Amino acid sequence: MAFGKTGIDWRSTIAAVWRSNRHFLKPITQVELIAPDSLLGIDEQKALLYKNTENFLRGKPSSHALLWGARGVGKTTLIKTLLTRYHSYGLRIIEIPKADLHLLPDITDDLREHHHHFILYCDDLTFEEGQTEYRLLKSTMEGALETPPTNVLVYATSNRRALLPAQMAANLNRDLRSEQAPDADHEYLSLADYFGLSLSFAPMDKETYLAIVDQLFKGKTIDRSALHEEALRFTADRGGYSGRTARHFLTHYQIYM
Repeated sequence: MAFGKTGIDWRSTIAAVWRSNRHFLKPITQVELIAPDSLLGIDEQKALLYKNTENFLRGKPSSHALLWGARGVGKTTLIKTLLTRYHSYGLRIIEIPKADLHLLPDITDDLREHHHHFILYCDDLTFEEGQTEYRLLKSTMEGALETPPTNVLVYATSNRRALLPAQMAANLNRDLRSEQAPDADHEYLSLADYFGLSLSFAPMDKETYLAIVDQLFKGKTIDRSALHEEALRFTADRGGYSGRTARHFLTHYQIYM
């Protein structure tokens, strides 16, 4: 049986994760397949990402995607729903920690000739001063002497579009006004522009949060008014409304109520 250079049988494996400590690509045997309809309040972002992914699978023009914005509103979960919708059409996802982005060229070399389509996924993509992994990320997306593989896209999530701290951005912007500004600064600032699809996620409103709570408690005989009051009280010291908070509230309710 042929397994390919990665050592993984991609016919039966739909997702994998890079393990830094053991330096190998680990197949994920228990993939969390999430129903797309379970995501509320992000219909526009969902439609755009799905369209981009469908184009990718069909060999049509498609873009690397950056999902950025508020915490806990469904960025990572939206990525997970791609497997639910498209794994039977040949989509595979490989999760790569930011610290291992320097391995992207080696990983894409092993995927380039494969008949499956791969999304390389990086969660919480931000860079601090002195980190240089962004250069290999850029070469993976844009290519250098060698054109980038047509069966690989990069999808990333971040809490901010600039991909670097605000103070550092201010310093670099000031430096760029100097004729001696190094080219690396330009590369650092322009990194987000290499993602052709940029999807912003606003903080969740109360109505969406309560709709998610209702969805999580679907089928349970509970006074909805009292449930909503308790759910809103639960958010008081948790930084606002989010799908993550709603899931934590479900666990809290099951344990203590």
